[in-house]
Amino acid sequence: MDELITLGAAERALAAAPAADRNGTQSLSRGIRLMRAVAARPQFGWRLSDLAAVCGMDKGTVHRMLACLVDERLVVQRPSDRHYLPGPLMYELGLALPDPAQFQRAAEAHLRAFAARLGGIALLQLRSGNEYVCSLRVGALPLTALMVYPSTRRPLFTSVGGIAILQTLDADEQRRILLDNVAQEIAKQGTQRLEALQRMRERSARHGFGVNLGDVVPGVHAFGVPLLAGEPPRAFAAVSLMGTAELYGAARIDEIRAALDEVAALLTAEARKFNM
Repeated sequence: MDELITLGAAERALAAAPAADRNGTQSLSRGIRLMRAVAARPQFGWRLSDLAAVCGMDKGTVHRMLACLVDERLVVQRPSDRHYLPGPLMYELGLALPDPAQFQRAAEAHLRAFAARLGGIALLQLRSGNEYVCSLRVGALPLTALMVYPSTRRPLFTSVGGIAILQTLDADEQRRILLDNVAQEIAKQGTQRLEALQRMRERSARHGFGVNLGDVVPGVHAFGVPLLAGEPPRAFAAVSLMGTAELYGAARIDEIRAALDEVAALLTAEARKFNM
């Protein structure tokens, strides 16, 4: 098994993770980490204690930072349950970047047609550093085990779309991201999923794109390819297709890859149009 996903390597990465905060930008980094977490759960929100735990900070520090973010309208606190949610300033700041919004609208039309034709759920996942953010989820297939919705933020190596993005990177960058991702996984989920995530990565390496045949969640099959843009081309996103094992058996892998490549080409053309 790749040493990156062994328990020893994961524990070393977790122990080393806080080192990056020991510099003059510590407060800014913590504030950004806090806003990323708040933005990842826009409907349900966060209790103070849960937010502190997921961000790896003490409750007193998080409470003081949240008070400032509430004052600035970046975060709001819902009166009914005191959960913290994204504030209106997050949306207002996003208006400074109209191209991504236009790309999203164009991409949604292509993804709806794609999901309807293949009969599954299609995702557009944007790369966000070492993580992905779900930008779009379309499709009518009831798949309750797929807990990914717009704004969901997770480490790249936890999804076929993220794996497809990782496959485009050089070995050093892949290693750096995987060590970070393993540290995140252990901190949030423990070690129980590491072998399953490794199986998905190995299967994807054999096929040359993101492939998950029930490796992580039994009965859920998923496939993903990257979207490239810029000069030189870099993977800025991935498009993924998900469904049941009965719908997307191993015999359909080549057909699904061709369909994903087709919609990826359409999305890439839209990305160039909107300067993604």
